[in-house]
Amino acid sequence: MEEVRILTINPGSTSTKFGVFSGTDPLYIKTIRHSTQELEAFDKITDQFQFRKDLILKQLLDADILLEQIRAVVGRGGLLKPIESGVYEVNETMLHDLRNSPLGEHASNLGGLIAHDIAQSLPDARAFIANPVVVDELDDIARLSGHPLLPRVSIFHALNQKAVARQHAKSIMRKYEEMNLIVVHLGGGITVGAHKKGRVVDVNQGLDGDGPFSPERTGTLPVAALARLCYSGKYTLKEVLKMIKGEGGLVAYLGTNSAYEVQQKVEAGDQEAELVYKAMAYQVAKEIGAMATVMHLQVDGILITGGIAHDKYFVNQIIERVHRIAPVHVYPGEDELKALAMNGLRVLSGEAEPKLYS
Repeated sequence: MEEVRILTINPGSTSTKFGVFSGTDPLYIKTIRHSTQELEAFDKITDQFQFRKDLILKQLLDADILLEQIRAVVGRGGLLKPIESGVYEVNETMLHDLRNSPLGEHASNLGGLIAHDIAQSLPDARAFIANPVVVDELDDIARLSGHPLLPRVSIFHALNQKAVARQHAKSIMRKYEEMNLIVVHLGGGITVGAHKKGRVVDVNQGLDGDGPFSPERTGTLPVAALARLCYSGKYTLKEVLKMIKGEGGLVAYLGTNSAYEVQQKVEAGDQEAELVYKAMAYQVAKEIGAMATVMHLQVDGILITGGIAHDKYFVNQIIERVHRIAPVHVYPGEDELKALAMNGLRVLSGEAEPKLYS
């Protein structure tokens, strides 16, 4: 197969990451940081579209990247309607939902919008998104929470979890679709997914829902106590939501969202930091155990990934509790740009068919 150039775009809340790949080999990677002052000029996140797109194109021009060689532009998927995992070609329905997201605003919504606009300007390029956070493959039984007004929903690190699972399967010469895996993403949010024969049949809602607490999210809370707090008159809805997502977890206990800083405190002998850090690992291990029961304890491997996976101390706290379930494999970090390129290549090479968003 001739060399295939792929442009990948991952907009974050305060940064825009993008890269040009030859297949899955990086040729150019760039991260642009955005100051609070820059972004305050825009009323809505989607208003940042032209600003961010122009920055990307300028950097590519300055780096002498030949845009006409690009065959796919793959953007990070945003808060769309729940969809199956896979690669989706950007269409008008998707563009509408990215601009008017049913789940609210998020910087990742810009990924598909910018990808489509750039691809439209190129002679032979197509625009895609891949495995957005709203990937939903839950078994029906996993949707019941305990009350019909509050169903469990699937929002998780689908892009990285799926990429690592496929990478692991390939490394042992097996097919992802033939394996049972538990994949743990350790980042600002923490998600633990039960990957059963290629489908994530259960996963904790890592954005603002359930599961382990994380550097800045509370995860599962005692619900009656939370209800009483909400009606105490001390806090507004906005303040409570901020406690749950943004000022929960390590931030609430220790005043920082940096797992590295907490690990340094632990090494310095800070007993409170040690207890909190161990509790976070303890909750991750409990969630792994729960996902093992989802698959009747028939688990081929436990994969640990994400930024905090670099911390051997934290990871070992998990491994010592779960290693009897299945072999544990650690894939530190998250290379979302490469994961997007990998998904784009799967379509261009004919390995996968792009799905229709409707």
